[in-house]
Amino acid sequence: MDWTASLQGLVGGVLIGLSAVWLMGSLGRIAGISGIVGGLITQRPKGDSAWRLAFLAGLVSGPLVVMAVGGGLGNVANVPGAVIGEPAGGVPLMLLAGLLVGLGTGLGSGCTSGHGVCGLARLAPRSMAATAMFLVAAIVTVYVVRHLLGGGV
Repeated sequence: MDWTASLQGLVGGVLIGLSAVWLMGSLGRIAGISGIVGGLITQRPKGDSAWRLAFLAGLVSGPLVVMAVGGGLGNVANVPGAVIGEPAGGVPLMLLAGLLVGLGTGLGSGCTSGHGVCGLARLAPRSMAATAMFLVAAIVTVYVVRHLLGGGV
C-alpha cells in the first residue's frame, strides 16, 4: 500500500473540510464551487464578489504552492514525467463534459462540493439525494465508457 498517497488524500480531505467550515463559520456561506462561480457571473447580491474571488484564488493557488515547495502534483497521467496529460477523450469531449456538468449543477441546485461536502455534513436530505444521484451517474458513466463503448480510460 502506498501510504504517501493515502496521507496526501487524508490531508487534502481535512483541508477541504476546514475550508468549508471556515467559510460557513465566518461568512455563513456554503462552499459549493458552482454557486460561488455562479454568484460571480450573476453578481447576486451586488458587492458580494470579494470573498468569492478569494476562495477561487485559494482553490487555484493551492496546487501551485504545493508544486513550488517541491510536492509536485503526482503522476495522474500514468506517463513517466507527465503531471496531468492529455484529455482522455480529446478536447471536444472534455468541452461537452464540462457543459453537461454545468447543466447538471443547475438542475441539481448544486455540485459535489456543496451537496457532498457541506450538505452531507449538515445531514440535509436534499443533499443526500443529490449525492446519491451523483454517485449513480458516475458509476453508470464509467460502466458505459469502459464496457459498452470499449474505452480503456
